[in-house]
Amino acid sequence: MLRFLILLLYNLAYLPVLFFMAPAAVRKMKSRGGKWSDLRQRFGFFDEEVRGHLALMHSSGHVWWMHAVSVGEVGVAAKLIRELARRDGTLGIVLSTTTPTGFAEARKLAAELPGRVLPIYNPLDLWFTVRRCLNRIKPERLVLVEAEVWPNLVYAARSRGIEVALVNARLSPRSECRYGQVLPLVRTVFSMLERVFVQESEDILRWEKLGVAPEQIICTGSIKYDDAGQSERFDQVTEFENILKKMGWSSGDPVLLAASTHAGEEAAIAQVFIHLRSAIFRLRLIIVPRHAERAAGVATQLQEAGLTVARRSMLDVSHPDVLLVDATGELRAWQQLASVVVVGKSFLSKGGQNPAEALTAGKPVFFGPHMENFATLVRQLLAARGAVQVADFMELERSLAEVLQNPAEATRLASSGAAVVRAHEGATARTASALLS
Repeated sequence: MLRFLILLLYNLAYLPVLFFMAPAAVRKMKSRGGKWSDLRQRFGFFDEEVRGHLALMHSSGHVWWMHAVSVGEVGVAAKLIRELARRDGTLGIVLSTTTPTGFAEARKLAAELPGRVLPIYNPLDLWFTVRRCLNRIKPERLVLVEAEVWPNLVYAARSRGIEVALVNARLSPRSECRYGQVLPLVRTVFSMLERVFVQESEDILRWEKLGVAPEQIICTGSIKYDDAGQSERFDQVTEFENILKKMGWSSGDPVLLAASTHAGEEAAIAQVFIHLRSAIFRLRLIIVPRHAERAAGVATQLQEAGLTVARRSMLDVSHPDVLLVDATGELRAWQQLASVVVVGKSFLSKGGQNPAEALTAGKPVFFGPHMENFATLVRQLLAARGAVQVADFMELERSLAEVLQNPAEATRLASSGAAVVRAHEGATARTASALLS
């Protein structure tokens, strides 16, 4: 009875919130390449092509539904799906995502594993919409990635006897605080999860407080920090090396890469770069904004700072000061070519972006004061002296100069950082084994 009442209250609140947020969501969808036809899938309506693909997957084996919200979560899902596909040749995965950029990454995975992965947009968490999707997909299992626990979807799945698992479970201090304010609702929803795979042993107690039974919590490590299951793109790295050569950059030039930057960070890092290059010969700058649709505005800011800019989509400038990567899904390969990496969303926004790929690539990593979404990893990195956290852009400039002018310190920093993320090796395999057992 309590569960019914809480879900009723949730649904009464969800509809007006959805209505209020709809205009901004549609604008964002259009700015990131989404189409009006995509909205049909958000209400559980699939075209003939999708229905045919579903029928084929069911005839060939069994089907799971995996949900990942955007690019980062789809990256986690992709690692896990590759491992699951390797172990079970009859398994088909319906991979739902929320954003157009996430959907684009899901389509790349579907092309890599033809017939095994079907990308769709996830349904809105309306009781009739999620039931329509479950009727169509008929999954044996629902796998949610990191933090995507939607009450109506979870309840509808469990009502049909479908096991619901949360993998690479993420619970930031900020989320834990917010959940604490609505604990009855949260405990009602999370208690319906049959298995929760957490990244760190210290997370176990936190998930217990949110209503998950202790025997249902499994510590696997972080898939995000596990390099296994990652599709290596050596051809892409070679392609990017050739792009740099055509622009007139030498393979020996030191490269400062700003990764997944947010508004305001590009201009500030550009000033850091301008100051550094007076002391560091042939220093280059690559900027990869978190949202590629911001590239035109970022290019204007960089030009106003007196820098020549080549955009990845155009490459119409020779010997530029800055390469601006206005494409999605290329960050991992570009980081392979960097000398040092600065993590975005850590200076002027809160939460930070994932530093794991740069660490795994063996690069010295720097970030600002706001890495709340990766608090445990940051704590481990700082304890091992495997990354540098700075208070502001002025301190960033000093720290970058020290490392760029000291190759031995750069090597030590990169090695220590890589060792921290190696502790998560095998997380993908452990999660796949537990799901298939």
